[in-house]
Amino acid sequence: MNAVIIDDEKRSRESLELLVKDYCPNVNVLDMAESVATGVECIKKHKPDLLFLDIEMQDGTGFDLLEKVAGNNFYVIFTTAFENYALRALKLSAVDYLLKPINADELKAAVSKASDIMEQKSTENNFQLLLQNLQSNTGMHKIALPTSEGLTFINVHDIIRCQADGSYTHFYFKTQKKLLVSKKIKEYEELLSPYNFVRVHHSHLVNLDEVTKYVRGDGGYVVMSDGETVYVSKRKKEDFMAALNKA
Repeated sequence: MNAVIIDDEKRSRESLELLVKDYCPNVNVLDMAESVATGVECIKKHKPDLLFLDIEMQDGTGFDLLEKVAGNNFYVIFTTAFENYALRALKLSAVDYLLKPINADELKAAVSKASDIMEQKSTENNFQLLLQNLQSNTGMHKIALPTSEGLTFINVHDIIRCQADGSYTHFYFKTQKKLLVSKKIKEYEELLSPYNFVRVHHSHLVNLDEVTKYVRGDGGYVVMSDGETVYVSKRKKEDFMAALNKA
């Protein structure tokens, strides 16, 4: 994979380049740029497969840059020192990110993910989804779920519930379809909370819009729109009831 690094901090650019050379032998860093303006020119010149992109730069943001190169197709890995809501939106768009200082293992995992997506020739769909979500006034609507076969793009509101299974998560949908996803439920609790999803048990995350009934008890339980029963733990009951009252 041919890559370009765009970051307004020289030390960050050079440090990442060294990490890529040491830990990602399948990635060839073609060039580096220090701003939105020079980054756009760099991308047009090299047409990279992979872009390591800083979010906050002197002359704008990584988002500004992406909108300026909308005709190009590449996989984006954001690099930033800020962990905030924007990152949740990026993950929903199936875009990976690395927090500074960058960890070698996380870098390898992100590059591996990019490589898998490219092999499936889904880079264009991924990039278009990112642009669509960046430009949307109503927020993120799709989430990319990593499965053994690659990435599956799902409308958030089609999810009924999620169930933990060790380091994996089962997703259940309105279509009666289900997927086994290779990430822990805790990560999806963070991603889906803005969409009316609540953790009601250490093993269960539910879409409040799909709750048809709540039966009281020590914790009680809910009945979902697919007819399944999900127990509410005592520890989660107060948070669940508060969320239910807001829904």
